[in-house]
Amino acid sequence: MNTILPFNGKSPAMSAANLLVQPYQNLDQMEFDGHRFKEPTNKGFSLVELLVVIGIAAVLAALLLTGLSQAKARGRRIQCVNNVRQLGIALQGYVTENGAYPLAIDPGHGEAWMALLQHGQLSGKALSVKSYPYAEGVWKCPAANKPSDWPERRGYNSYGYNWDGMSGPSDTHSLGLGGHFVWSGARLPAPAVRESEVASPSDMMAIGDGFIGGDDGLVEDGTLMLGRTSVNDYDGSTKRAHARHQSKANVVCCDGHVESPTLLFLFRDTNGAALARWNRDHLPHAELLP
Repeated sequence: MNTILPFNGKSPAMSAANLLVQPYQNLDQMEFDGHRFKEPTNKGFSLVELLVVIGIAAVLAALLLTGLSQAKARGRRIQCVNNVRQLGIALQGYVTENGAYPLAIDPGHGEAWMALLQHGQLSGKALSVKSYPYAEGVWKCPAANKPSDWPERRGYNSYGYNWDGMSGPSDTHSLGLGGHFVWSGARLPAPAVRESEVASPSDMMAIGDGFIGGDDGLVEDGTLMLGRTSVNDYDGSTKRAHARHQSKANVVCCDGHVESPTLLFLFRDTNGAALARWNRDHLPHAELLP
């Protein structure tokens, strides 16, 4: 009878004896089927590996924070668009009822255009004097932040009305929606602009972020008026205006649709099509540029 030997060619008794008599002193020396088994080594991260991990984590954190910041800005812009759209609906309701656009200021009641829309279309009642300038509900752009050192007596408004068009403070006749005359201390804007006097309602800007800007790039914010005329930078107003909606403004036209043109287009573009959007006769009136 043939004796079956184990895989290493030795008898089981001999193999067992060898294991008992010559125990292994080091597991690194143990061989099995010609392969050496080594005891695993427990090594930590090297400095280079640690720095790489930290760098990747920093990049991911920066991307996450940037994404969150952009998402918040997008949410504020969407809310502002909704506000402006609601103001456009209120404006259309006022025009339908009165056959004319709100005056920049109503000489009969001493109310500005905002109060006319609020009283007649938005709530059925005027806001209290304590809440002026209007800074709640649809009148408050979530991205418009009044500076902490803003003078208490100087109103800071989120939205403005295109009441003068391309006309400036020194002009007599207004090209905007707030009346036939430029409102000044000695002159009221009445009579009101009739609905039929707006040549292109789909292209005529009516209400938007409260910015006034000039060709020199300076922008004033927090105003009751949306206009294009020369202004001064008021305590960092140009920077605030560009920061509000990433150098854009939300504007509703007379037909009710909302756009988000750049501030560059609004205040510095001298193309005839860009200028005509300010005026109810839909003409550029480039002669009024400073």
